[in-house]
Amino acid sequence: QVQLVEDGGGLVQAGGSLRLSCAASGRSVSNKAMAWCRQAPGKEREFVAAISWTGSTTNYVDSVNTRFTISRDNAKNPVYLQMNGLNAEDTAVYYCAAGGIGGRASASREQYYYWGQGTQVTVSS
Repeated sequence: QVQLVEDGGGLVQAGGSLRLSCAASGRSVSNKAMAWCRQAPGKEREFVAAISWTGSTTNYVDSVNTRFTISRDNAKNPVYLQMNGLNAEDTAVYYCAAGGIGGRASASREQYYYWGQGTQVTVSS
């Protein structure tokens, strides 16, 4: 099994930045795609960003494209999410996930089968 633990959430003012990280333990996730999803109060969990197992392909939801950057370093923590230009609509619990078919950076949440417990990101306006 794989355990994922997110870190780096917190409270930030609008326009600010945060960097989330996700640490994995148990089985290796180096051959799996990694993703970040988020869930705001009263809303469904939504895809935010994904990166292929090689790190060569990324995928973003339109609302964060150009503001967020996903990256991975399989030697340390498996995935990061650099978030710039944060706004109130980015407030949510952010979840790290591993999986994907063939290690591809899918935008489909259903293709990820290991999930972390989430880290809260709150953006004050």
